Amino acid sequence: MNKLTIKACPVCGGTHLERTLTCVDHYASGEVFHLCRCRDCGFIFTQDFPVEAEIGRYYETPDYISHSDTKKGAVNSVYHWVRSYMLKRKARLVAYEAHRKTGRLLDIGTGTGYFADTMKRCGWQVDAVEKNAGARAFAAAHFGLEVKADTALKDFAPGSFDVITLWHVMEHLEALNETWEILNSLLTEKGVLIVAVPNCSSYDARKYGAYWAAYDVPRHLWHFTPGTIQRLGARHGFILAERHPMPFDAFYVSMLTEKNMRRSCPFVRGMITGTWAWLHALVSKERSSSMIYVFRKKKSDKTVE
Repeated sequence: MNKLTIKACPVCGGTHLERTLTCVDHYASGEVFHLCRCRDCGFIFTQDFPVEAEIGRYYETPDYISHSDTKKGAVNSVYHWVRSYMLKRKARLVAYEAHRKTGRLLDIGTGTGYFADTMKRCGWQVDAVEKNAGARAFAAAHFGLEVKADTALKDFAPGSFDVITLWHVMEHLEALNETWEILNSLLTEKGVLIVAVPNCSSYDARKYGAYWAAYDVPRHLWHFTPGTIQRLGARHGFILAERHPMPFDAFYVSMLTEKNMRRSCPFVRGMITGTWAWLHALVSKERSSSMIYVFRKKKSDKTVE
């Protein structure tokens, strides 16, 4: 298997890298992967992960909910209930942050299409891309969505979108810096980029350490904190305008972590940890299990004569 070894931090370019955690792939393979940390900026990433052409098999499991939409088990049932609530919240958030009720929206990594369908029903003109063929087929069959393959990103004209969303997608993308350049190009000058990712400085991440389910190696390549994603955005011409907590994620992630650890009563234990994480996020949103980041393009320095 071909693996990619990171020799320079993709956020700051630093080369002072150190191994920080060793994690197990509980979903598909049982293999062990190491996380590295940049000593210059603190960014954490999965080291020696399978290259894009070969990582597909690590998603090929009926338990991978983003692609299979499985409702098997109590943990996934909770996921579906929370998703129904979050879809409405996300739609309101997009309208609020974009300062408009309709427009052209691109959803990257749309999965089985629930969010894209929600925004379409709200009156938005929606384009959606998704790498997984099975998920694209699900979106077409259940919602009538014409979801494009991820290679279509390069086919859109510059300045095509008022809003671009990536809901728990950025952590999967091998070409991290190239993707941010494309995002900047595709947005209008007053466009909004909305990115949701797990927060590895959260309460539940610190509690569970290497067992934290949101490390999800090797599918999750990059492990962000509020500080590191802000720095990455700035590198590509974005200003971090707002941060929103996703406290419900802690319940799902904690239940899944307890299940992976093979502890008794994972549902109950996960609910307890999720509750503590939720309370911590109320005090400081930067400790939320996942975060939604709202980016806007930096204003041009052009002067008018």
